[in-house]
Amino acid sequence: MATRESMKQWIVEYLNSSGGRGSPRDVSKYVWEKYESELKSSGDLLYTWQYDIRWAAQKLRNEGVLKSVNGRRDLPWELN
Repeated sequence: MATRESMKQWIVEYLNSSGGRGSPRDVSKYVWEKYESELKSSGDLLYTWQYDIRWAAQKLRNEGVLKSVNGRRDLPWELN
């Protein structure tokens, strides 16, 4: 079953496979394509996952895994 914490792993997984950076849209597309069935079987997470993936990205920034975007929405997500 998918959780918000799972999304942190999925973000890092995608970024590792794409040269260390990617747009939030590309990350979301990857997550949906690869983990759709897990999201659908995770109850209410199905309805909040796009918000939750951004939450997970912020947690990864706070942990130093992702580079800071300094509040900008036009920057890609990038591994430190």
